Amino acid sequence: MRRAAKLLLGPAARPFTIMAGAILVLALMDRGTGYFLTLGTVFSVMQLFATLGLVALGLGLSMLVREFDLSVAGIVGLAGCIAVMTGIASPWLGVLLGVGAGAASGVLQGLIMTRLQLSSVGVTLGGLLTLQGVTYVLSENKTIGYPNVAVALDLNAPIAGLVSVRSACTLAVFAFAALVMRYTHLGRDVIATGSDRRASRIAGLNTDRVIIGVFAASGACAALAGVLLSYGLGAASPVALADVLAPAAAAAIVGGVSVAGGRGSPTGIAAGVLTLCILRSGLSAIGVEPHVHDLVTGGILAVIAILDAPDLGRRIIAWRLDVAERWEQAIARTR
Repeated sequence: MRRAAKLLLGPAARPFTIMAGAILVLALMDRGTGYFLTLGTVFSVMQLFATLGLVALGLGLSMLVREFDLSVAGIVGLAGCIAVMTGIASPWLGVLLGVGAGAASGVLQGLIMTRLQLSSVGVTLGGLLTLQGVTYVLSENKTIGYPNVAVALDLNAPIAGLVSVRSACTLAVFAFAALVMRYTHLGRDVIATGSDRRASRIAGLNTDRVIIGVFAASGACAALAGVLLSYGLGAASPVALADVLAPAAAAAIVGGVSVAGGRGSPTGIAAGVLTLCILRSGLSAIGVEPHVHDLVTGGILAVIAILDAPDLGRRIIAWRLDVAERWEQAIARTR
C-alpha cells in the first residue's frame, strides 16, 4: 500500500493522479445528474485546453532550464493581431508570420540573457511590456475583426463531438514536444541544462544555445496559441489572454515541472492543463461558483509544494519519533 502511494504521488505519475482524482471528485459531486459526465463537458474542456495548453507548454519548457518566460502573455496578443491582419487572403501566411514573430522574440530575449548573463525574469518582463506596447500600436487599442469566417468555423468544428481542429492541433504539438524530449539529444540537453548548468558546460554542452532554443520554442508555442485563438474567435484583441500567465504557471507546476529546473515533461504539462480545465468546466457544469476554482487550484499547489519540500520524508519520520517518545513519557508518568 505504501509503495503504491509512493508510486502514484511520485513526480512522474503525480500529474495523472491529480487529474484522475479531479475527475472522480467532480463525478461524485455531480451525483448522477448528468451535468458533468457529458460530451459537451468534454468538448468544453478541450476548447479550454486549446486556449491554455500551448502557453503552459512554452512556459513549462523555460522552467525546465531553470528560467521563467514572462513574455508568453505578451506574445499571445501580438501574434493574434499579426495573424488576423496578414492572414485574410491566406490564413497560412498569418500563421507563419505570427508564429515567426513569437520565435524571433524568444531568440532575441535568449540572446540578451545568455550574452549579458542576465536573469530571465528581468529580461522577459521587459519583453512582456514591449510586446504589449507593440500590440497596442498595431491594433490602435481596438479589437481587429477577421472577416474569413470559414476559418473560424473550421477551427471550432467538432470532431466526433470530443475535440475541435484547434484542440487537435494543440494535442499534436504536445505529442511532438513529448517525442522530442524523450527520444532526442535535444530533450536530454534541456534536462541536463536545467539540472546542473555548470556541470553541463564542463561536459561540453553549449547551454547558451539550449536556452536560446528553448525560449524560441516557448515564444513559438505561445504565438501559435494566440493565432489559433484569434482565428477561432474571428477577431484579435490587444488584451487577449492578458491574464494567462498565472494559470499557465499553475498548470505547469501541477503537471510536474519543478521550479528548480531539470524535472518535467510535455505529457505531464498536458495533464496539468487538463486538470485545471476539467476543474473549471466541471465546477461550472455542476453549478459551483467560479471563485471556487481558484481556491481548489491554490489548494492543489499548496499540497504539491509540501510534497516537494526538501527532506520531507526525514522530517515526517523525525516528527513521528518525537510524538512516539512523548507518548511513552506520558504513559511512564501515569504509572
